[in-house]
Amino acid sequence: MTFWEATLDVLISLIPPALVGVIFWIMLRAILRVDRGERNTYARIEAEERAKRSNALGEQP
Repeated sequence: MTFWEATLDVLISLIPPALVGVIFWIMLRAILRVDRGERNTYARIEAEERAKRSNALGEQP
């Protein structure tokens, strides 16, 4: 086995773990983005509810 054949074998063997790592990174990034959006939406709804409650009680916003 020559040096180039061995190098090619090593590179080919690294492809599957690299692809799994890329897929994991994409999935984790998507989950974190969805979570961030959900937290922002929840915070906006909470702020609207607090404003409604303060207006109903006659308080200044």
